[in-house]
Amino acid sequence: MKNMRRFKDIINANINATLDKAENPEKMIRYMIGEMEDTLVDLKSSCAAKIAEKTRVELELRELTAVKDRWKSRAELAVEKGKDELAREALIEKQRTEKTLAAVTEDLVQIETIIRECKANTVKLEERLASVQEKQRILIQRGIHAQETILARERIRKAEGTDAFRRFEDLEHKIEQMEAEAEMSGFGAPSDKEDAFFTMEHENSVEAELAELKRRAEEQ
Repeated sequence: MKNMRRFKDIINANINATLDKAENPEKMIRYMIGEMEDTLVDLKSSCAAKIAEKTRVELELRELTAVKDRWKSRAELAVEKGKDELAREALIEKQRTEKTLAAVTEDLVQIETIIRECKANTVKLEERLASVQEKQRILIQRGIHAQETILARERIRKAEGTDAFRRFEDLEHKIEQMEAEAEMSGFGAPSDKEDAFFTMEHENSVEAELAELKRRAEEQ
C-alpha cells in the first residue's frame, strides 16, 4: 500500500540529517510534523475504507452462506421426492456457491490483516507525532543555538584576521606604554612641601655657620 510505504519512510527518516540541510530548523520541523499529520489522515482514511469494505464483505458472506444452505435444503428435498436430477442441479449450485464463498472468505482474511496493520501503523505514527511535537520547542532551540554558535565563531575567526583587530591591539599596547611613562615621570622629583622643609632646614645651618665665622673674626 502506498500509505504504508509512506509511513515507513517517515518513521525511518533521519531528523538530524534533515536539520543539517535546513536553513531554518523551525520551518523544517514544522514541515515534518505536517507530513506526519497528512500521512496520519491518509492512514485513518484508508483504515476507514477497509473497515467499510470488511462490513460489505461480511454481509456478502452471510448472503452466500444463506444461498448455500438454501441449495443444500433443496437438494435434500429433491432426494426425498425422488427427483435425482433436481437434486444434482441443487448440489451443483451449492458447490458453485461454496467456491464463491471460499474466495470471499479469503478476501475477508486479507482485509482484516490490512486493517490490523493499518491500525498498528496509525498508533505508531500517532506516538511518533506526539513525541516530535513534545520535543519540537527543544529541537528548534537546539537548531537555532547551533546555527548561532557557528555564525558567532565564524565572525570571531574573520575579526581576528582583520586589520581593525590588529590596530586595536597596537592601540592597547600604546596606551599601556603611556600609562607606564606617566607613572615614571614623577619618580624622584620632590614635592612642594618637601622643598619648603629643605629650605628651612638649610637656612638654620647657614645662619649657624655664619655666626661661627663672625665669632672667630672678633677673637682675632
